[in-house]
Amino acid sequence: MLCGGTSGEKPADDKVQQIINSVKSQVEEKLGRPLSQFTVVSYKTQVVAGMNYFAKVDIGEGDEGMVHLRIYRDLKQQTSLHSLQHPKAKTHAIEYF
Repeated sequence: MLCGGTSGEKPADDKVQQIINSVKSQVEEKLGRPLSQFTVVSYKTQVVAGMNYFAKVDIGEGDEGMVHLRIYRDLKQQTSLHSLQHPKAKTHAIEYF
């Protein structure tokens, strides 16, 4: 990982799923609808004054049923949605945004 750059893409685990779940209501608000599925597939991280998480999340809408999230978690473990990209395909790599 380069200084200030993102990590390689990693498969999701329970810890990351919990972090991403904490912003689900913010994602639903931005998309304008409730989401019955919200499963993290993979993610990247970036160390800042805290941590940025770039996550690929399956929202259950077929091949274009992915959303990419940028989530910021500060040093006090407060988590917030920075931005999202939708629609994304399952084949789209997670990029910095």
